[in-house]
Amino acid sequence: MKKVYGYVRVSTREQNEDRQRIALDAENVPKENIFADRQSGRDFNRPMYRKLVRTMNQDDVLIVKSIDRLGRNYEEIIEQWRYLTRVKKVDIVVLDMPLLDTRRGKNLLGTFLSDIVLQVLSFVAENERKNIRERQREGIEAAKQRGVKFGRPNTPVPENFDEVFDRWMRKEMNGKEAAQMCGITMSTFYRMAKRYVG
Repeated sequence: MKKVYGYVRVSTREQNEDRQRIALDAENVPKENIFADRQSGRDFNRPMYRKLVRTMNQDDVLIVKSIDRLGRNYEEIIEQWRYLTRVKKVDIVVLDMPLLDTRRGKNLLGTFLSDIVLQVLSFVAENERKNIRERQREGIEAAKQRGVKFGRPNTPVPENFDEVFDRWMRKEMNGKEAAQMCGITMSTFYRMAKRYVG
């Protein structure tokens, strides 16, 4: 007897998966059959996705809200799609794109249309990802040209650092004691000491 499964993915802990879960709930996907990952869609090496694939059997149905929830890498999406539909013989439904519903058009034309739409959408998803990265890179470059500094600001060197550093070098105190005397963290003390030595 075929079962219906859902897959949900968000890239970060801050993102909310409610929108995807509501969509799957509207399709009557049993809650216990919904698998969710909080991980990038860069590849398919995700624990819950892999568990889902192992769980599904022939004629089961996999529902996702949109193609980019399945993944973001053009070639890997197509490879996974073919593996699921042709090897596992599972049906896939992409809610945001009704043409991507392998339950319809089981004939050669239906499969052909589904494959073409999938390739176009996967290409668009990957292209958008590349565009976002390019815009981020351009934004960082523009900010640097305006004098914006990235990374943590430098902690000012404490007035007593020279004296404490000399005592630390003579092994009169350990790093923890030296950092406390300077009123800074051990990692900051060692970073400053490295600059003095180097």
